[in-house]
Amino acid sequence: METSYLKTLELDKIIARAAEGCVCKEARAMLLAIEPQCDPDEVRYALEQTDAINTLLIKNGSPRFGGVEGVSQLAARAVKGGVLSMGELLMVAGALRNFQHLTSWYGSSEHDALPTDDLFYALAPEPGLEQQISSAILAPDAMADTASRTLAELRKKIRATENSIRDLLESMVRNMDTSKYLQESVVSMRNGRYVVPVKSEYRGEVSGIIHDVSSTGATVFVEPQAVVEANARILQYRAQEAQEIERILVAFTAQVAAIEPQFQYSYKAMLEIDILLAKARLALELKAFKPAVRTDSSFNLIRARHPLIDPQKCVPVDIALGGEYDSLIITGPNTGGKTVTLKTAGLLCAMAQCGFLIPADERSEICVFDEFLVDIGDEQSIEQSLSTFSGHMKKITGILELAMPHTLVLLDELGAGTDPAEGAALAVAIIEELRRRGVLLMATTHYAELKVFALETKGVVNASCEFDLETLRPTYKLSVGVPGKSNAFLISEKLGIPNRVIEAAQQHLSAEDKRLDAVLGQLDDLKLQLKESQNEVEQLRNEASHQLEAARKKRDELIQQGENELEAARAKARTLAQQVETQAYALTDELRQLQKDERMSAQQKAQRAREIAKKETEKLFAGTEVVHNPVKEFVPLKEVKVGQEVCIAELNQLATVLALPDKNGDVLVRAGIIKTKVPLKGLKQPEKLVKEPTAPKTKAQQRYSRLTGDTNRPNGRVERVQRTAKMECNLLGLTVDEALSEVDSFIDRAILNGQTVVYLIHGNGTGALRTAIHKHLRGNRMVKSFRLGHYGEGESGVTVVELK
Repeated sequence: METSYLKTLELDKIIARAAEGCVCKEARAMLLAIEPQCDPDEVRYALEQTDAINTLLIKNGSPRFGGVEGVSQLAARAVKGGVLSMGELLMVAGALRNFQHLTSWYGSSEHDALPTDDLFYALAPEPGLEQQISSAILAPDAMADTASRTLAELRKKIRATENSIRDLLESMVRNMDTSKYLQESVVSMRNGRYVVPVKSEYRGEVSGIIHDVSSTGATVFVEPQAVVEANARILQYRAQEAQEIERILVAFTAQVAAIEPQFQYSYKAMLEIDILLAKARLALELKAFKPAVRTDSSFNLIRARHPLIDPQKCVPVDIALGGEYDSLIITGPNTGGKTVTLKTAGLLCAMAQCGFLIPADERSEICVFDEFLVDIGDEQSIEQSLSTFSGHMKKITGILELAMPHTLVLLDELGAGTDPAEGAALAVAIIEELRRRGVLLMATTHYAELKVFALETKGVVNASCEFDLETLRPTYKLSVGVPGKSNAFLISEKLGIPNRVIEAAQQHLSAEDKRLDAVLGQLDDLKLQLKESQNEVEQLRNEASHQLEAARKKRDELIQQGENELEAARAKARTLAQQVETQAYALTDELRQLQKDERMSAQQKAQRAREIAKKETEKLFAGTEVVHNPVKEFVPLKEVKVGQEVCIAELNQLATVLALPDKNGDVLVRAGIIKTKVPLKGLKQPEKLVKEPTAPKTKAQQRYSRLTGDTNRPNGRVERVQRTAKMECNLLGLTVDEALSEVDSFIDRAILNGQTVVYLIHGNGTGALRTAIHKHLRGNRMVKSFRLGHYGEGESGVTVVELK
């Protein structure tokens, strides 16, 4: 690809702006050298990678990333036997640290498979080696004492020897007999050895080795004989220290060489990730999105913005090419945004081919071009004696040499700078030649001949940049399908040119020009009408959309309200069922006690039982707040007969009439086992109810039905046992194995519900079931104790179990 044209589109500025976000110098250099890719699959994959990193940046924030440089060469040198310095090993540790941080950052949020998985899976952190290097080497010229035991012992000896020398010399300085020979009462270093400054005239008074003389010769620096041996030991320790440091560096270098193949692979992946992070940061800055990549030669940029223009001032434009038309002729007044439109189209397509997200709507589509051929700007050159026209023609000559299919050609002010008639004719010929080459073409012009050419030629479409004649300012909006007017006369008149001059200029227009100008004026009027209609349609569409959204929201609210009310009703029904069951058992115990009372006759017992049942039933109905469904409209019965089957409308419950209406109009009915009075107007004719298929009874349920005579309650026992809040488990009619299994399940549910006492109803019978249950309870670790029921609890037919 000829990259010189890309500089005209200012792609280099976009790349340089993105490169500022790179952490590593090598990644920055790689990004600055990037060129547009020409394979649609590669472009699509590059955009998907950038988009994936962009999403992760939004979710996870920026990763911890340190700058490293030239580490790849260091690892290669380690393999060849070179010893890495402390500073170089710190660079290797920094790269390993980057591997670790990037891996942690990538896994910090859950996500599906991404196109960047291969890059991050290529990272091979070595936390052990990185930690060893970082703790052993403090700086490029400083190794920690803890790097090895030998190094720590050597440095300890050096410090001890230095302290002894310093103490000896300081005592010598403080000694009255020897201090008079010294120039100053200080201890200094010369050639790595401790010395004292002695006056030159007393050099013979202080025995030792002279290491230096002052510039004036008045002072000699003498290493006293008493510390010569100690200084020699320090030098020896220093040499051993250097050897130990060298040994440590050799060991670290060997470890780096051992991981070199994987390290190189990880380092390359790290640089590519650094580039992707830089692209993603630019995308966040530009508020850019990933476009779709087409395989044919057509693109559609929706609400595209030039990335180098201030977002507050940039007006989005829609640019499409290659679908219904392959050439776009853009006309309109100067400073109207024609050139910016050309650059926006070319730059955004080139950015996408480099893997950059583009500042356009996410519905935008781009195609892949093999060449971007651009002639934008004034090519006048004094050195080459080229006029503006000559400069343009030279550029177009180069474009014609490279033009081919899958090429985007952008021409600004085509044919300008020469005689209008000749320039227009030449411009038409150039456009025809380029179209024969199969390129996609966008050109700007002021020539009326080109407007006519676009109107008459299939595949060529006019477009115009709008201009507000009231404010004399461009709107920078692109209208496709309508040629633009230069509006020179109107603009001149607004700017104060006298009317007689304007009228004289109009007289010089040819008849064809006047006719074209009139046609363009009519088109402008039609365009305004169409725009008003489009605005009205858009407004109606928005209103309809808002109303639809409001209706959907209201529907969802009603559905949610219904679900909440239904759940409340279900909860109330469950509570009511538990209350009914509890009171039923209490009532049963009371009736048993009544039956055993010998002081009352059978008739009195029956009367008392009816009173108890009626009182408990009325209490149950009076204290229950039932959530009813809205009662549908119905036709109330006008009269009833005893024994007639009716339906209680409010409850939608079948009932049997027991007595005719009383003076208040209330009818005594029986619904199941409950007797109650219902107003006559609350009764309706029963509907044909479809009985739901019921599951076949188990053998245990069948036995229970035969024993209790309850043939109308399939699954009666099972339904009661499965309720987790009750305290009784009815085992009547079960075999021993079935009963023991039911006991275990019931005890488990009771423990989960926090119950401490439960009742197992097994009856008397032969006593085999009771014996088996008691034996089973003794082996259950969750049972604290158990006993037979007392009077009123069911006596020997019930076992009361206390749970732990």
